[in-house]
Amino acid sequence: MNAEGDTTRPVTSRDVWKTWLPLALSWLMMGIELPLLSAVVARLANPEINLGAYGGVVFPLSLLIEAPIIMLLTASTKLSRDLTSYRRLWKFMMLSGGGLSALHLLIAVTPMFDFLAGNLLGVEGEILEASRLGMIIMTPWTWAIAHRRFNQGVLIRFGQSKAVGWGTLVRLIADVTVLFTCYTLAQSFDSPNIGIIAATAAVSAGVVAEAAYAAWRVRPIVRDVLPGAKSSEPPLDRKRFLSFYVPLALSPLLGLAAQPVLTAGISRMPSPTESLAILPAVNGFTFLFRSVSLAFLEVVVALVERPGGYPALRRFACQAAAGVFVVQLLIVGTPLAGIWFGTVGGLDDALGQLAVTSVWAAITIAATGFGSSFCQGLLVHAHQTRSVTESVALFLLVIVVGLIVGAHGDWFAGAIFAFMTYALGQVAQFTWLFIRSGNTRRALGQAG
Repeated sequence: MNAEGDTTRPVTSRDVWKTWLPLALSWLMMGIELPLLSAVVARLANPEINLGAYGGVVFPLSLLIEAPIIMLLTASTKLSRDLTSYRRLWKFMMLSGGGLSALHLLIAVTPMFDFLAGNLLGVEGEILEASRLGMIIMTPWTWAIAHRRFNQGVLIRFGQSKAVGWGTLVRLIADVTVLFTCYTLAQSFDSPNIGIIAATAAVSAGVVAEAAYAAWRVRPIVRDVLPGAKSSEPPLDRKRFLSFYVPLALSPLLGLAAQPVLTAGISRMPSPTESLAILPAVNGFTFLFRSVSLAFLEVVVALVERPGGYPALRRFACQAAAGVFVVQLLIVGTPLAGIWFGTVGGLDDALGQLAVTSVWAAITIAATGFGSSFCQGLLVHAHQTRSVTESVALFLLVIVVGLIVGAHGDWFAGAIFAFMTYALGQVAQFTWLFIRSGNTRRALGQAG
């Protein structure tokens, strides 16, 4: 088991691959979750209503509520260096995760939901009522995510990234079990909301199972490794932690605000029902590829401080960005796209074609994701987390301006215009991160 005493050996390309691959597989398996849900829900009653409720309302709102604890994975990877730091982070995780879960339930069962989903997002009718039910079922989501991301950071910090991949497999098994059960039950009785019940119950069961697995796998590290670990950094106190974490927490909060903003924009553009219906399928496809770049952030945080880490990570980022872009082109530009969205995703011909065109509009997202993760990891290493927040604020600004323009003109179907705007926002974010990480890149380049 790797502890901090192993960090003097120079980093090689093999080290980067060895750390990244289990995390990428974990993200890929999570990326399979949304297409899997879409494929099942598309084959149940009222598919457009239930797909629109989950992809356009429940999932974006749930992500927005959990946003402040998303970066616990990065913080735990960087800061869980000894037992004292671990305990302080654990306390923060429990308080923040529990508080946000309570907020989730409060929104779901009070008129706040009508205000957010109905008034702000512009959702109404059957989609609104299906969304309300889905939000209630998704209540365990936030606390489970906080728990598993915190423990996964410790596993990555101490060289146990493979355990993260196994945890995601546990999550998928729970997903499939619940989806299969709901699909089987749907054959026996007719319920217009069985689709949203299946999707949200599966996701909730999956994250709870994964959190339990991560808690079990981290126990040997907490018991045997952390008590003897020595950190070269100052002790983790409240002021130092908050100055590091608050900007990080604001970043996904702003970034995930883009999801309900996209829903609001799409609801006010041409073909709103069709565009909302394909959101789970398109989001699932783009996330499947972008996920491997998100996994790279923790790799940078874990390895950049070691000798030779910077050049090895920079080389990997460039190669991976080119590779994932080419693979996407090979799928979207061939009949494989029709098979993915039609045969696998369960979309009819019209919705399938709209989904393919929307993916073309977002074709650069995965490639720019590697650049953003690389630069963001460097800024986290340098404790310059405020720059990360600035980049996400710019990303959100580009999206808001773009959607305002789209809502006031009959340009394209809402999904196409929204994903085009999203891709432009990602480019703007990467550009800002690249500029702000310039001093760190030069310093690490000279040292390496």
